[in-house]
Amino acid sequence: MKVMLVNLLLNPSCRHFAFSAKGVNSWALRIRNAPSLHKALAFYSQMHRQSVPHDSFSILFMLKACASSNNLSILHHLHAHITKLGFTTHVFVATSLLHSYVLHSFQLARLVFDEMPHKNSVTWNTMISGYSKAGDVHTARQLFDRMPSRDLASWSAMIAAYINNRNYRGALLLFQDMIINGINPDQMAAGSILNGCAHMGSLGLLAGKSVHGFVVKNRWELNLELGTVLVDMYAKCGFLKYACQIFNLMSERNVRTWTALICGLAHHGCCKEALVLFETMRHEGVEPNEFTFTGVLSACVHAGLVQEGRKYFNMIEECGLEIRIQHYGCFVDLLGRSGLLEEAYGVIKSMRLEPNVIVWSSLLSACKQHKSFDLAERVIEQILEKIEPDNHAGVYSLVSDLYVLQDKWDDAENIRNLLNQHVRKGRAYSLIRSGL
Repeated sequence: MKVMLVNLLLNPSCRHFAFSAKGVNSWALRIRNAPSLHKALAFYSQMHRQSVPHDSFSILFMLKACASSNNLSILHHLHAHITKLGFTTHVFVATSLLHSYVLHSFQLARLVFDEMPHKNSVTWNTMISGYSKAGDVHTARQLFDRMPSRDLASWSAMIAAYINNRNYRGALLLFQDMIINGINPDQMAAGSILNGCAHMGSLGLLAGKSVHGFVVKNRWELNLELGTVLVDMYAKCGFLKYACQIFNLMSERNVRTWTALICGLAHHGCCKEALVLFETMRHEGVEPNEFTFTGVLSACVHAGLVQEGRKYFNMIEECGLEIRIQHYGCFVDLLGRSGLLEEAYGVIKSMRLEPNVIVWSSLLSACKQHKSFDLAERVIEQILEKIEPDNHAGVYSLVSDLYVLQDKWDDAENIRNLLNQHVRKGRAYSLIRSGL
């Protein structure tokens, strides 16, 4: 060993080799640590000009820099250079190139995938995730079924694809298949399926409790991510006792944890408890986000707490947040239900965002409830300019009901005829389509 080391130090060609290897590594590090895509490209081009041989690390770091940008043209040029260097047969480089195309052009990513001579599980998982983002779960599942071998990440990617596209039943069935095939889930897979269970009602609660039992049996640590998703699942399913127990057992909580429980309490009628929890959160120094205020305002709506609703609505901007459309919707609904129709109308007129049909419908329902027909006329005039009966039949029915209450039978009949005409057209179109 000592003789070999001496030879390396004394032999000029060996010293040159050592220096070149060191140079390649240092160039790769420069590319990796570059503060911008432009700087990374400058280092990469300088390597080429100085005839420093590119290795897989310099290419991988360059591809990573391209992935974080939105410049497809640069990615094309880099792809051409990688092909010229012969690195497209390198499975890690090809997979990284594929990932970059998935982020920028999924059609081109599919071409790259089809032309890859060698694929590993990461390659397949990348495409499954890509199809998931494109909303094509069917093709993602076809790829999953074609995989020569699947690892835990493959199962997790396919489960996440179902969850992200709201096919919760498909996710649950696949999760069961994974267990049957002897693949034990990790926290990522368990977290994904628990997210799905939160949207499946009583069936989701049953499955979620089973996953929770698996977590306890395997003595997993109740960390921030796992605890938050369990709180969210139990809270959305209405199992508030368990949600509170998990919440209290957690040694670390963030705003998502607090928000999950606040929204769950508000949704299931525990409105005062939700507001107390919100104040406790602020007392402990946790800053709320937009979703937290949605839950808080929802609690005020269900409990009819107008003064508190005003306070929390104004607090949104005081906390440095933007008032979102859902916040306006909750506040208008609260004022409308309480009979403060002119104030609710004033809130809509002062909105910085374009009021959507939900906001207008809340005020229109309040007008019907409190028989405020003068304001209803103003609202109807504006809302009918923005919507079509094909997509908002419920709003047209509400308008017709308001006309009936005012004894405006001709106007009510016109709205009903218009609505029925569009509904019949929609059904005929559906029958023709299904017969092809």
